[in-house]
Amino acid sequence: MSGLGREEGARLLREMVRIRRFEERCGELYQQEKIRGFLHLYIGEEAIAVGVMDALGPDDDVLATYREHGHALARGVGMNEVMAEMYGKAEGSSGGRGGSMHIFDVGKRFFGGNAIVGGHLPLAVGMGLAHKMRGEQAIAVCFFGEGAVAEGEFHESLNLAALWGCPVLFCCENNLYAMGTALARSEAQTTLIAKAPGYNVPALSVDGMDLVAVRRAARAAVKAVREGGGPFLLELKTYRFRAHSMFDAQLYRDKSEVEGWKDKDPIPRFIAELTEEGLIDGAAVAAIEDEVAREVAAAVAFAEAGSWEPVETLTRFVTTEPGDAGTGRGA
Repeated sequence: MSGLGREEGARLLREMVRIRRFEERCGELYQQEKIRGFLHLYIGEEAIAVGVMDALGPDDDVLATYREHGHALARGVGMNEVMAEMYGKAEGSSGGRGGSMHIFDVGKRFFGGNAIVGGHLPLAVGMGLAHKMRGEQAIAVCFFGEGAVAEGEFHESLNLAALWGCPVLFCCENNLYAMGTALARSEAQTTLIAKAPGYNVPALSVDGMDLVAVRRAARAAVKAVREGGGPFLLELKTYRFRAHSMFDAQLYRDKSEVEGWKDKDPIPRFIAELTEEGLIDGAAVAAIEDEVAREVAAAVAFAEAGSWEPVETLTRFVTTEPGDAGTGRGA
């Protein structure tokens, strides 16, 4: 049993559908060259962002990878602002300067969109340490793929977070292939939560395609971290239905495997669960789809009508080297 009410179930479903339809539209816009640069879609992994974000408070810090559109939307960053950022427009959440890989909204305490694999894990430790030193109840939550587990920052971050008792929830989105390398080809120990005991960090592995399971596990982990239990590692077993990026030919996995995982699609799975419990019906699902379709269309229109940053302000926020004073750069 989900343990959800009718309104709560519909709300969570709507959040997953919002991410799915947004990402699908972004894929189309990329092919039309409306969105440029790199594009990493979150299709198939929606239950993780929605389930974990639902367990957080407004003062908690959130850091993510470059596959972060879903996290941003689930965190409450406006779809208009996210789409405008995808377009590189000044109305975007990062002023059009970050694009797909660097969604950022300090008001929602959403700190990226980080492009360096594993590079944001130490940032999460620092943010958690700051909350502890200030005596705050807030925690830092860091999303990363299993590819980051092979990076030194993963081990250093778990060690320091445990050593200092930092309130950090490490969320590993294990989609099995990182950028294009199977987990067994990069990790001698493929049971990822087995790495946590070496740092005295509690850990839990959960089905990342099951929204109810993710939400339940996230709530328990957040509670433990917030109550002074130090860091926690949550492994969320998932699968991206689309390529690593729009440039990826996906030669490293069989099409039959992808289709097999689609049978575990978190959205129809959740709809089936709600339907079985009498919490939703076809009409309600159709209404959600219609509502989301209008929101996505409005976001595209907002981005299309957006403005490019004036040339005069292109150097704003750019760090300069010593000796650049007086050149106008970095003003």
